[in-house]
Amino acid sequence: MSAHVIIYTTAICPYCMQAKALLDKKHVAYEEIRVDTDPKALETMMSKSGRRTVPQIFINDVAIGGSDDLYQLDSEGKLDAMLA
Repeated sequence: MSAHVIIYTTAICPYCMQAKALLDKKHVAYEEIRVDTDPKALETMMSKSGRRTVPQIFINDVAIGGSDDLYQLDSEGKLDAMLA
């Protein structure tokens, strides 16, 4: 799997941890950007996604949403194709 995955997170977000756990389980490399330590990253995330909540996950520069959205894609069998 060689998709470019970016996940915007904070240190204490349980949904961020769930999303990263699923990506780790699938052996997907991802770039984690912490918005709690970088205000400019928060601005970037909000402008790219239109959302303020974390995690915000991007696969090949496509905003797929948060943890629930990631798990939904996986349950529908669509995530692996996006990650390929």
